[in-house]
Amino acid sequence: MGQVLSVSELEKVYEVRKTAFSINKTTIRAVDKVSFDLDKGKTLGIVGESGSGKSTLARCLMLLEKPNGGTIHFNNQNLLMIGERDLKDLRKNIQIIFQDPYSSLNPRQKIIDAISEPLRIHKIVSREQINKKVAEILRNVGIDEDSLNKYPHEMSGGQRQRVAIGRALATNPTLLIADEPVSSLDVSIQAQIINLFIGIREQSRISMIFVSHDLNIVRFICDDIMVMYKGRVLEMGRKDEVFSHPLHPYTRMLITAAHGNFCDGREKEKSNKDEGCVYYQRCELSQGLCAREMPRLVGTKEHSVACFQIDDQSIY
Repeated sequence: MGQVLSVSELEKVYEVRKTAFSINKTTIRAVDKVSFDLDKGKTLGIVGESGSGKSTLARCLMLLEKPNGGTIHFNNQNLLMIGERDLKDLRKNIQIIFQDPYSSLNPRQKIIDAISEPLRIHKIVSREQINKKVAEILRNVGIDEDSLNKYPHEMSGGQRQRVAIGRALATNPTLLIADEPVSSLDVSIQAQIINLFIGIREQSRISMIFVSHDLNIVRFICDDIMVMYKGRVLEMGRKDEVFSHPLHPYTRMLITAAHGNFCDGREKEKSNKDEGCVYYQRCELSQGLCAREMPRLVGTKEHSVACFQIDDQSIY
């Protein structure tokens, strides 16, 4: 099948002031040594709570944020080594859909112009064929031609997100990154947009990365799942394997929460040390070693976990 994306030891670090008037800074590891592969035609779901680093990771893959370390290989090309000239081709082949469709669309630009812009920039079709292509794209995402001359504020949230999806698909990308694309929508509209993503995937066999905090949505749409917490990958594997046999305590907590059951997220007494497992403060299984060292992700492509308290037989 082949890989479309290979990420190795990716890092994104921020230095922030402890207070507004302080000169002292603290280090936030938003993405901390993240590695994964994405096969052609497959969908990877990245899940975790707010602040887990999943959206920062998505922005790093698009080079909207510059990583501090690691490598990103897309179609065997190292994205961190490309020049400005090659960046245009990258934007054509990797597209991103953001959480808020209103902020991602120009409020002064009509829908026909929003969709035709990438067609013109990347010369997808001739000038004479642009309007016809725009109408086709909108039909494919469930928007009728009467909306061509509307502005974003004249459309509903679900319609705006459909336009954003159509705009992203206009360049026929190899990889589509969806960053919380339904979290700002009503539940009834969420289902429609999820079905749209499934239809796109089945018809085009496009590779996708789907970022979400909702495990129910990820389970519905993805082939593989990667669970992140405080910038680290704690568990990863095939969707059915992770859901039927969750290994990490954090993954089990997320699945319990997705089923509507209460889960206690209170942390233990914190220390000032930066080493140790990132989940140590909340883990009911934590022991001495967990406070001193961050476990490596071990296992197979089907299922791997970063936890000292999981025996090898459970993984293999």
